[in-house]
Amino acid sequence: MCQLCGPATPANMCRANNPVVRNPADAPTGKPATSPETLPLSAGQPGRRVLIKGGAVLSMDPAVGNYVKGDVLIEGHKIVQIAAQIDPGDAAVIDAAGKIVMPGFIDTHHHQFETGLRSSLSNAILVPDGQPENVVNYYETMLQNYSQHYRPEDVYINELYGGLAQLDAGVTTVMDVSQIHHSPEHSDAVVKGLQDAGRRAVFGYFEGWWEGNQYPGDAVRLRSDHFSSDDQLVTMVMGGEIYIPGYEDAWKVGRELDLQIALHVVGTFGMAPTFDELAKSGAFGPDNIFIHMTGMSDFAWQTAADAGAHVSLSVPIEMHMRHGQPPIQRAIDLGMGMSLSSDVECTMSADFFTQMRGLITLQRMNVNDAALGGEAEVPALMRCMDAIRHATIEGARGLRLDHKTGSLTPGKEADIVLLDAEAINVAPLNNVPGAVVTLMDRSNVDTVMVAGQIRKWQGQLLGHDMAKLGAELAASRDYIFEKAGIEQDLFA
Repeated sequence: MCQLCGPATPANMCRANNPVVRNPADAPTGKPATSPETLPLSAGQPGRRVLIKGGAVLSMDPAVGNYVKGDVLIEGHKIVQIAAQIDPGDAAVIDAAGKIVMPGFIDTHHHQFETGLRSSLSNAILVPDGQPENVVNYYETMLQNYSQHYRPEDVYINELYGGLAQLDAGVTTVMDVSQIHHSPEHSDAVVKGLQDAGRRAVFGYFEGWWEGNQYPGDAVRLRSDHFSSDDQLVTMVMGGEIYIPGYEDAWKVGRELDLQIALHVVGTFGMAPTFDELAKSGAFGPDNIFIHMTGMSDFAWQTAADAGAHVSLSVPIEMHMRHGQPPIQRAIDLGMGMSLSSDVECTMSADFFTQMRGLITLQRMNVNDAALGGEAEVPALMRCMDAIRHATIEGARGLRLDHKTGSLTPGKEADIVLLDAEAINVAPLNNVPGAVVTLMDRSNVDTVMVAGQIRKWQGQLLGHDMAKLGAELAASRDYIFEKAGIEQDLFA
């Protein structure tokens, strides 16, 4: 048994045998490869105690509070104590001096199967609406062409690599909106990719496009085979897209299986009339996650708020791809739960510093514009702590995971990130939430834990040969481009 990885880890995945970086020159940050001996051995294993010591603790739990200099004690996979100072006893100690210690970010909507097509649609908008720039658009190019050619092995490498990339950026939880369920084998590949990444995830069982695909009925098998327990690192949500014929069946199956129902709600996709009809029928509930929510009627918004539905916003994408005005203020005014999501890496980065800055700057721009225009009453300006709240605990609430994650709270699982506050882009540290939201980027993510297990250590991902996975992702990309009949042009 490897003390570092635990008894369930195959030999070919052992961190001691397969370090992320095989020589110092390969390290993405230019740092030497991490020595396994410097890691707290068996972190996350039952009974193993780890103390994160001396960091600036941003708990996101008002009952716990924040600490200019504090300690976080972990036993096994759970947080057991947070205080200004804790006696380490037999605990392994992680020196967090100069670091911000906070909960990992939570992405409530990410199409990870598109990872290998990053930036390929960087100039595209969402749907063909008759405008000249619609020659290349997301709906026709991605969903109706690229996605048609994915094999299960393409799905797996895209899911795995995308999950690891977000772990590297401090995103410890994702809802993966995998619209790639062309066959049961494709669905199983999604699940395996999510599991092998080693982070908390919600498997979104959305539509498939091949003739004979078994959506939504295969949800019963998937729930039974992979998600029989809700007390596991990867759980399940039902996709219920209202532009798919027969969506009522998906909602029915999802609710029979006690799953949340998630769907895109976009005015430019012509969804408003159907959404209004659903609102009138009383179909909305606290189990709904509405993604984007652009272009919907006042009635539908109020009905969704009254039902306790959750809203997931992808602000940079919504601004970039012509989804419509991101409805930040509408959700705030109605008191709705609102989280952040990265959406599609074929068009925009999936790191959460980008998401938080998009959220806060757009909300403040609109409020500032109203104030400068002489309006008598304007909404409150969003603060950096608010942006972090939407990126952490609000995402956990939206995914029904706030009893496990989203804040540093004794009794919750240890999904924790350490951010370097002494780096050249941040030092000297003057304001913790301000530094996280307005200054940092993924290079500041030093260490990442998921359920107490260390997935990134001192700047390096653990447990995977990223060079090998990168080559496999590129090969998958080449195959998909070829089958789609699209020439690769780095300067298109």
